Amino acid sequence: MKYVATFDIGSTAVKGALVNNKWDITHSGSREITTIYNDGHIEQSPVQWYDCFCELAKEFAIQVNPAEIAGVVMSGQMQNLIMLDRKSMPLHNAILYSDARADSQVKRINALLGDNTIVQVTGNPFDASIPLAKLLWIRENIPDIIEKTYKIVFSSKDTIISRLCGAFVTDVTTASTVGMMDITDNKWRNDLLESIGLKQNLLPRLCYAHEEVGRVSTIAAKETGLLKNTPVYAGTGDAGATTLAGCVSKPGEYYIYLGTSGWVATVSNEVLRYEGVFNLAAMPTGLFINSVLFLNAGNVHKWICSILTPNKGSDSQQSDIYKYGSELLKDSTPGSNGLFCFPYLVGERFPIVDNAIRGAYIGITPKTTKSDLVRAALEGVAYSIRQGIEHHSEIPISISLIGGGTREAVMCQLLSDVLGTPIAVYSDAEYAPSQAIAASVFISQRDIDKYDAFINMRKSECTMYYPACENISIYQETYRKYLSIYPALKAP
Repeated sequence: MKYVATFDIGSTAVKGALVNNKWDITHSGSREITTIYNDGHIEQSPVQWYDCFCELAKEFAIQVNPAEIAGVVMSGQMQNLIMLDRKSMPLHNAILYSDARADSQVKRINALLGDNTIVQVTGNPFDASIPLAKLLWIRENIPDIIEKTYKIVFSSKDTIISRLCGAFVTDVTTASTVGMMDITDNKWRNDLLESIGLKQNLLPRLCYAHEEVGRVSTIAAKETGLLKNTPVYAGTGDAGATTLAGCVSKPGEYYIYLGTSGWVATVSNEVLRYEGVFNLAAMPTGLFINSVLFLNAGNVHKWICSILTPNKGSDSQQSDIYKYGSELLKDSTPGSNGLFCFPYLVGERFPIVDNAIRGAYIGITPKTTKSDLVRAALEGVAYSIRQGIEHHSEIPISISLIGGGTREAVMCQLLSDVLGTPIAVYSDAEYAPSQAIAASVFISQRDIDKYDAFINMRKSECTMYYPACENISIYQETYRKYLSIYPALKAP
């Protein structure tokens, strides 16, 4: 049997899966990671990422013969800023995409280059989440780190790749998010980096997901249990893997990703230059992912379940928190008895583009229940998603749902009701991106010709949720009210 060891270095956990050449996930595992919040900064430890990766890799090397692992490939959170030395060790915690410390740097870069320069080059908004702005923040606030930096990488998985085989690379999907790649030809615009006083040789090599970038080193083999010289591939940012996992391959096909954050996306043959649309290079060459991103999605679900769950001790499991939330949802009703939740826990990118916005409940009465609080939180996320789909120009011909949020069946049904359309939820949704990125290795090793082989397999495996007729009219009315209220929350 032939296996691909796949890993997703996500924002809440490092996940791993062994995918065989029949597309089966034969083994999987997960390790939670810690997010560091300090004075408004949001960071994670790349050392912890690698330690979790090694634990999972060692498990896989025990469960199967390491000689049968034909390659290692990863997806990971994008839009990070990670400064590495020559030995691939981090010089600072990774600054995450959700960190908005660089507001003033955005203004200065726009003043220097012109307000629309980066938008035109990258096809994307330029704000404090973009690594180019954070690089200027580092140069101005911690300049000694710049002096010690050998390379900068922009995805959690890029740090693991560097530790595995010494390659400093990033994929074109990830690079689409950092404010320095020309979206039309997938090449670095070194002049943008140089405009803030940094040298172009700090940038990693650009690759496509299916490109082999190196082989597992002697040291990494000891640390991971993988065989020395096992091929390592560039992989992709999480949006690339989940787009393919959502079986989106042509205009009009949409998918919704529900993780800690979330997005709505489709694909096209062009960059869509509409406000609020983020454009990414896709895993298949020549295509673009057109997406609307939300900072608040699964984190809202986790938050409300966590604060309502009684008797939470130090030994409480996360699954217990979600289980209690699910019990409350059983007693909930569509529309949450007039309660609205505006789920902006950490600022937002869409529908309100505002790093300072904060969430709110509106419509609380003496009769408001815990069930109302939980359901309204999920409905708030669903309303944001509906706005994201309506923001695209293509009318949906199909919508699929993927990510950890699919484990809550009420959320799946709720989305179908709010959107008024069937929703396809794929089996093994949590690990579907693992199968998707495994396809890039099978393409490189010529086991399959193109990604359609994976998509055709996935389309045969899904659970359908259909909107309940009695709920469609309820959500049409509550959504209309939601649209009239949410702009009032925007910070002055």
